[in-house]
Amino acid sequence: MRTRTILAALAVFFAGFALCLAENAHMGTWKLNEAKSKFSPGSGKNTTVVYQAAGDNVKVIVDGVDKDGKATHNEWTGKFDGKDYPVTGDPTSDARSYKVVDDHTMTLDVKKGGKVSVTGRIVVAADGKTRTITTTGTDSTGKKFSNTAVYDKQ
Repeated sequence: MRTRTILAALAVFFAGFALCLAENAHMGTWKLNEAKSKFSPGSGKNTTVVYQAAGDNVKVIVDGVDKDGKATHNEWTGKFDGKDYPVTGDPTSDARSYKVVDDHTMTLDVKKGGKVSVTGRIVVAADGKTRTITTTGTDSTGKKFSNTAVYDKQ
């Protein structure tokens, strides 16, 4: 009897956890809408961004092109708790942190060698169909940039 109660409680917990992640407005696959986006000259573009559950963490998979048009791919796994988690596959950063502001908004810090190089704000529209990321920072040559990328949910 006790085993059944524990198993039932675990099932409810995991179902609730999965439901919470499913209801997170940021989760899913997002494709860049270049017509609605604005990039500083020389900036790369993240063309596809995927947020998916990875156990009790979130995995963010980013595909795009660099300033020269070469394909890029990087991944980040962590929590949206404002703490730094490592990035793999991105030569311009080694850590990222996301922090929840509200149900549809997060902030983002990108770091290289412990120093913030990019800050951003990610906002998912109330209807959940688009998200806008506004970023500012300094590139590897010391040049400042400001980008606004608009994504459509797939």
